[in-house]
Amino acid sequence: MAQKKEAKLGVFEKYLTLWIAICIVVGLLIGRLLPSFGQYLDSLKFAQLSIPMGICLFFMMYPTVVGIALSDVKKAVRKPKPMLFTIIANWVITPPLMTLYANLILQGNPQYIAGVILLGMSPCTAMVMWWIMLAKGDLAQGLVNTAINALLMLILYAPQSAFYLGVSGIPVPWDLIAMSVIIFIALPVSLGAVSRKFLIGRKGKEWFNYSYLELVRKISIIALLLTLIVMFSFQGEIILNNPLLVAYLAVPNLLIYATMIAITYGISWLSKWDYATSIDTTLIGSSSHFEVAIAVATTLYGLNSGAALATVIGPLMEVPLMLSLVRLGLRTRHLFPRNKKKVKTREKLKFNERERQFGSLKQKPILKIS
Repeated sequence: MAQKKEAKLGVFEKYLTLWIAICIVVGLLIGRLLPSFGQYLDSLKFAQLSIPMGICLFFMMYPTVVGIALSDVKKAVRKPKPMLFTIIANWVITPPLMTLYANLILQGNPQYIAGVILLGMSPCTAMVMWWIMLAKGDLAQGLVNTAINALLMLILYAPQSAFYLGVSGIPVPWDLIAMSVIIFIALPVSLGAVSRKFLIGRKGKEWFNYSYLELVRKISIIALLLTLIVMFSFQGEIILNNPLLVAYLAVPNLLIYATMIAITYGISWLSKWDYATSIDTTLIGSSSHFEVAIAVATTLYGLNSGAALATVIGPLMEVPLMLSLVRLGLRTRHLFPRNKKKVKTREKLKFNERERQFGSLKQKPILKIS
């Protein structure tokens, strides 16, 4: 039975790209053929956060954090360089680059430019954890990084957006950011810590690692697929009715993704960081928190504005792009860390030198005590 379950799971994960593509198509068709249903789902909101999206994203987040031990988080905190680099990537490099790309490509369309810039100002603090899990990254480091980004968003989002948009009085969706932090970080982390301790105490660590984590992982995949259907049903009619406009707005987004992936993955490799740290930095440094961008664009420019439409393109592109990045990471992880052969050789030479100085551990003792 166990082998059959593993085989089924393997086949499901092997063709995950196909299931994602099917769910995107289903979502688009629902939005196109049943627009009132998509609009109804989109209207279900609490504190500007979509309730269907919130539920799906929570069930994506919990499985990613329940396996994280407190000791893993402490180790992640002791590695400040990757976290600092992620902050620089999200708040120093991305905003001016996104502004440059938007102005170069979307000339004469100020609202489209504004929407794309708002999207570039908001680093992801939710779905990125799922991509980290799928890419076999360091979940503890990812959790710490996303928590820091959520706090920085409260401080930096408004002044950064005001500066790059040239607009004063940028509204900060405090309620949306607060709800995101609670639902996508605080609640799953606290629930994960409590359930982890309780289940390991009752069932043992082996059952927890090989039975429970496998179960919640399946749930997280189902939640992802439902998220895609819901997400694409919101805007299916717009996308299918205006494919050229969607492609036009997608260009600066594609450029910023490609640029940030090249910068973060490249610098991580040059820094000789391990794969798990490098893929974390790349995923977090190239993704966006589209809910915040959509909320701000809608408040500033209106629900049916070009700015609001431009921010909608972000989540529609992010899923296939992040999935492609996951595949890129898994195929190139053998390249990390850089010069690992030289590192191993250097460590071996140091060990041999210590043996020559202090004697081999395999030597027989000089003195015998009878």
